[in-house]
Amino acid sequence: MTAVAAMANNTIADLLVCDQLGVGVPGRPLLATVHTQFVPGRVTAILGPNGAGKSTLLAMLSGQRAPCSGHVWMGGQPVSGKGTQALARQRAVLPQDTAVAFDFTVQEVVEMGRFPHRQQPSRQEAGIVTAAMEATGVAHLAGRSINTLSGGERARSHLARALAQIWEPQPNGPAGATRWLLLDEPTAALDLAHQHHTLALVRRWAVEQGVGVVAVLHDLNLALRYAHDSLLLAPGLAGPRGVQATAHLLTPDTIAQVWGVHSTPVLAADGVPQYLVAAQ
Repeated sequence: MTAVAAMANNTIADLLVCDQLGVGVPGRPLLATVHTQFVPGRVTAILGPNGAGKSTLLAMLSGQRAPCSGHVWMGGQPVSGKGTQALARQRAVLPQDTAVAFDFTVQEVVEMGRFPHRQQPSRQEAGIVTAAMEATGVAHLAGRSINTLSGGERARSHLARALAQIWEPQPNGPAGATRWLLLDEPTAALDLAHQHHTLALVRRWAVEQGVGVVAVLHDLNLALRYAHDSLLLAPGLAGPRGVQATAHLLTPDTIAQVWGVHSTPVLAADGVPQYLVAAQ
């Protein structure tokens, strides 16, 4: 299914919408204007070189940063108008920086993901934290201080927290209460095996549970393998940015223009398009 077809199968209340969204830092020139829609049940990668505004855009989508102009709509409502608790029950965020100031155990960190649900706990509440840790492969670390872990182990623990936060659809939730998982460079600290495990996991969540996943990625081959769609942010690209099918977006010409590298297309053994990349 293409991105356009997926959008046609959803109402506006299901989508995460950028309405002429000005991406940048106040007082400085805009990095990009984004006018597009993110679709539940799909993984969308935000791609682009360093400094293009990828993390800034993700912070605007999550409601953590106000846009320079325009609006973000989630569930048919402006993100800026949603209460903190309501927003936390609908979307979870995995930031780049996963440092924790206090000496919490891994289990305590993952339990924090359930805090927004404390007034209306799930019938499965007792098992959600354990299930989330098992899904990301950190259950054996439950009693360890998170500050004693490697960067990759810490990142997977925080992914478990984010999954626990939106583990189930909201009971008696409002119309348009699509769950969203917003990930800022989720593979940056991970080894090769865990990069693929993590992105395969969130893709399954998207496809099987209808969760909308938006992830900032740098590895174009991971985007081609796991992201249904992509949004490209880059200096010099004219006009508002929109979501496109990843394989359609990432051409050798575009890669050369945006990243300044030479790329040779190949097919992996399973038929997924990939690129061999070298400096120009």
